[in-house]
Amino acid sequence: MRIRRQARYDRNRSSREDWKGQPAAIYCRISHTADEDQTGVDRQERICREVVGRLGLRVAQVFVDNNRSAWRRDRKRDGWDALLSLARAGEIGHIVAYHPDRLMRQPKDLEELLAISDERAITLHGQANQRDLADPDDRFFLRIEVAHACRSSDDTSRRMKDAMVDQANDGKPHTGKRRYGYSPDGQTIIEAEAKVARDIAARYLDGATPIKIAPALNEQGHVTVTGKPWTEFSVLSVLDSRHAAGIRVFRGDEIGQGSWPAIFDPGTWAEIRDRRSYRAAARAAKVAPARFYLLRGIATCKRCGTRMAGVGGHVSPGYLCSRKYRTDEQKCSRRINAPLLEEFVVDAAVDLLTQCREA
Repeated sequence: MRIRRQARYDRNRSSREDWKGQPAAIYCRISHTADEDQTGVDRQERICREVVGRLGLRVAQVFVDNNRSAWRRDRKRDGWDALLSLARAGEIGHIVAYHPDRLMRQPKDLEELLAISDERAITLHGQANQRDLADPDDRFFLRIEVAHACRSSDDTSRRMKDAMVDQANDGKPHTGKRRYGYSPDGQTIIEAEAKVARDIAARYLDGATPIKIAPALNEQGHVTVTGKPWTEFSVLSVLDSRHAAGIRVFRGDEIGQGSWPAIFDPGTWAEIRDRRSYRAAARAAKVAPARFYLLRGIATCKRCGTRMAGVGGHVSPGYLCSRKYRTDEQKCSRRINAPLLEEFVVDAAVDLLTQCREA
């Protein structure tokens, strides 16, 4: 059987002369960038286009995943998914990437591509070599290369986690997304933002709610750490920031005092926590037993296209647009009666199932 498969492959194998003008897809990816810098993927695309021209192919489409990891199993890659869809449709016979590890660093991704290649003949090209995904030898070498890339990423992840543990034990902040009131290193206070954070805390302790604090901040021209208008939830994120209190957190647990200066002094932080607990308990006491919303996570606002949340409990149940509490021009207050909508959906579902059963 192996001899017959090899013989069939040899008969169907195309030569380089046959490639002239055939469609090829270019894929570019970089794992980490600064401020969505395109330099890395732009360079990859330039090199891949040179490869396409050298082989006599034509570029059908370019797919880019900027700042996307191919190793993390839970990371979605839109460019990769679109590339596979194009390959399944048989619209390309060649994939060009700077290196196979730009395409995939997980064996499951390679096997998905090989499964597509079993139906659609695909050749993988890179700066240094090419792999025919129908060739058993090339498939074997690709599996080794991807396994090696996966192992390399596993080792890097382990070293980074060990470094994070040491950093936490030393009281140093965890790097990553910039916190409001601090520079990107998490250790230097930005006085203008720190003043706003203290103002938020003072207003909250004076009795103002986050829903009322957010519009006031927007009227004063302040923006969040991402440059967006303030909302109830961004105000709460500042009030709940243990980093602003100088507390080091590792994997969700407080492990001691950090080495950076705090925006909230210990007394203010304690008052904020007490007030947050008190208001949460008071709100919970007023809330009636939860009502089950049949279309929770399914109902979509017809006006703005966002998901609608169940509100009103047993007194006035309804589905409310999730943009209700926004404080910018995207605010939407659309609401629909929950019992009427759910009754309509149930009747429609029963009718559809009845028709399917009769058919």
